[in-house]
Amino acid sequence: MQEAITNMAQTSKIGLQVERLRAGYGKKEILRGLSLKVGQGEIVALIGPNGAGKSTLLKVIAGLLRPWEGSVWLDGTEITALPVHQRVQKGLAYFIQGGEVFPSLTVRENLEMGALMFPKAKRQEAIEGVLSLFPALKENWHRRAGLLSGGQRQALALGMVLLKRPKVLLLDEPSAGLAPKLAHEILAKVRELNEHLGITVLLVEQRVREALQVAHRAVALVNGTFAAETNEPASWLVEGALDAFFFGRMERAAAS
Repeated sequence: MQEAITNMAQTSKIGLQVERLRAGYGKKEILRGLSLKVGQGEIVALIGPNGAGKSTLLKVIAGLLRPWEGSVWLDGTEITALPVHQRVQKGLAYFIQGGEVFPSLTVRENLEMGALMFPKAKRQEAIEGVLSLFPALKENWHRRAGLLSGGQRQALALGMVLLKRPKVLLLDEPSAGLAPKLAHEILAKVRELNEHLGITVLLVEQRVREALQVAHRAVALVNGTFAAETNEPASWLVEGALDAFFFGRMERAAAS
């Protein structure tokens, strides 16, 4: 199983790679020697029960948690020892669960804050690019972020992440707290960003079925280890196919 994941995309370029990652909190080990490759321009859905280690893996990749062992690679360059801001500079972006915005600032002010990394002459162009992806933000241009709907707030948070012009995007439950219709729209936008901008995506999503519908590949994480993967995520949409992932019967799922 682990070898199958590691040997993925031998003929394509690798956008993101982790090798033999071990990590945890205090003395509690959460990630138990994980290896994974995500091809450039690929969406990989990472699924599994609560406590499996999904968010921990994203934190290690983003640089928020130092691994005990193993390495992290971005576009063929090892970034294991780099601080967060240098990973961002190299093209890695992390959408934290729930999204991050400045609630007391307007949509305009939030996006202007997000665009500070650009030369002054380029900031408006960068913001216009985000507004073209999320037209609802322009309609709420002068509204404080704290007064936006859940879907609008998530769109603003995602827009601020995209201002960093990422090559690889880590998404931790981008639809969290949203109504089904808005959740569907956010996940559809993820696929659109992937198709139009070529962004590589590692997606953790509580709405598993919706995640499998937008992903090119899916990997199941249970108890800190990879238990199954598929290059045909739709095959896991069959009724009952996901039961093993959330009730621990992974051996049967991996053999089917």
